[in-house]
Amino acid sequence: MNVNEEIGRRRTFAIISHPDAGKTTLTEKLLLFGGQIQVAGAVKSNKIKKTATSDWMEIEKQRGISVTTSVMEFDYEGYKINILDTPGHQDFAEDTFRTLTAVDSVIIVVDSAKGVETQTRKLMAVCRMRNTPVIVYVNKMDREGRDPFELLDELEQELQIAVRPLSWPIDQGARFKGVYNIFEQKLDLFTPNKQRVTEKVAIDINSDELDANIGEQLAEKLRSDLELVDGVYPEFDVDDYLNARVAPVFFGSALNNFGVEELLNCFVKIAPSPRPVQAVERVVNPEDPKFTGFIFKITANIDPNHRSCVAFCKICSGKFVRNTPYRHIRLGKDLRFSSPTQFMAQRKSTIEEAYPGDIIGLPDTGNFKIGDTLTEGENLHFKGLPSFSPEMFKYIENADPMKTKQLAKGIDQLMGEGVAQLFVNQHNGRKLIGTVGQLQFEVIQYRLENEYNAKCRWEPVNLYKACWIESDDAAELENFKKRKYQYMAKDIEGRDVFLADSNYVLQMAQNDFKSIRFHFTSEF
Repeated sequence: MNVNEEIGRRRTFAIISHPDAGKTTLTEKLLLFGGQIQVAGAVKSNKIKKTATSDWMEIEKQRGISVTTSVMEFDYEGYKINILDTPGHQDFAEDTFRTLTAVDSVIIVVDSAKGVETQTRKLMAVCRMRNTPVIVYVNKMDREGRDPFELLDELEQELQIAVRPLSWPIDQGARFKGVYNIFEQKLDLFTPNKQRVTEKVAIDINSDELDANIGEQLAEKLRSDLELVDGVYPEFDVDDYLNARVAPVFFGSALNNFGVEELLNCFVKIAPSPRPVQAVERVVNPEDPKFTGFIFKITANIDPNHRSCVAFCKICSGKFVRNTPYRHIRLGKDLRFSSPTQFMAQRKSTIEEAYPGDIIGLPDTGNFKIGDTLTEGENLHFKGLPSFSPEMFKYIENADPMKTKQLAKGIDQLMGEGVAQLFVNQHNGRKLIGTVGQLQFEVIQYRLENEYNAKCRWEPVNLYKACWIESDDAAELENFKKRKYQYMAKDIEGRDVFLADSNYVLQMAQNDFKSIRFHFTSEF
């Protein structure tokens, strides 16, 4: 198979949603259809002592939430699918925002009872900004929820995108009978089964068989609903979806395997193969002959037995080949990778080659930072991997003097992941951790103890915002740093950061020092 054929069969996408809408459960079921797992671990079931495949960290298993994006790949009907299951919790939004720079399309999961929630709106705003095609999966139809038409109206208003249902639910809650697949024009009746893929029956919508299977009343309602759908929503156009103008909508229950296969079958047919990526110097097309890629995520301790980091590289063009030297642009040196891997969450296997759209893991001994570019020699820089200004701050202190080295290594690796941001206060030399949410402090403390055998304690500090500063006027910058000496810090890149303790102080600083630029994301 040549490179262009390989590119054509790649589908790389992220699953995003508000916490608890069922993202991880949906990922599990897609893997089930892809033949990667035989039995899905019901994410929250206590009867099945098995947790979700994509939630592999100890803390994820305990809490029943995802705290880091996990990458999984499988083959399905001739297509190569790369799924990124992202954390829904807003405290880990930064990880999700960065992941969205590495995918070609997105599936948004919405809870049928709760509709569109805060985090879904924020993530959709990022998709709109990047023009990413979106499919919506309305989950939990086996529970009492809202009217499907009402939900579609809310999706259009809240996500600011036209929608087009491609499957339709037959009742809901305890009376839920299955879905009618509009895309393939057939009816799928299911028996709830959390563990295995169930058989389905295909029936013509206008036949008496439909009445026999779901009852006369439901059959009548289904026919009139479908008539209304066709009357209200324009015919589905794949180009509108690819240009992010229309979001196809599917209904189902991921936990019970309802409507997941319809979603997957339609997705592989209509979703985009790898798309061009904008670098600072030029647009990089997947068909370009030479290899290029960028690091969008670093994870420490995928294997707790080896204290190793893995850098996740999204391939943008050309073909990646094992043991070939590639240029690390920031360091200006060539690196060879003897054991590049592909993932099934925590399980990984060494690969010989990879193509545009693939996400590969490169062993990292401290060479990589998020946003690094690899090429076959061309001087390229991929942008668009922001770090946001943190909103919560705490001093991190060593709680066990015997473990100073372990703590330093742990902080270093976890900050390299982009989990949170580390600042060193210039006034007293203390280490300050900044995050976007409280939960991150708990995750850092837990991971330091369990993965690095180091104990830390947090000390409160009253700060409003951290902002990066720069100026063309060196004297003015020096003057500012002298005057604000006790509020100055350095980030891990060694850049100047101003720690404002209130909005008033920040505004006064901006008014008094006109030639200084204050940045609220690390990318400027």
